[in-house]
Amino acid sequence: MTRICQVFRSPLKSEMYLYVDKAEGCARVPEPLLARFGDPQPVLVLALSEGRKLARVAAAEVLAAIEAQGFFLQMPPADAVLKQRENARD
Repeated sequence: MTRICQVFRSPLKSEMYLYVDKAEGCARVPEPLLARFGDPQPVLVLALSEGRKLARVAAAEVLAAIEAQGFFLQMPPADAVLKQRENARD
């Protein structure tokens, strides 16, 4: 499956990105998340399929998150490592 995605960057947190379905925009992103993310700044639009290479995350993971919850939040590298460590402890 290929999905046209819009990617936004956070003006409040360096290297934090939000992926959404371009047709839906940010409609399914929870308001508290948008408040912490800041006013989404458009970065790019891309056709995303499971086989596409992304720098920090598997495209299949992004697509699954968009399908399930309407968005995928890419955290900055240091935050992502801390989150993985916290999840490993649970």
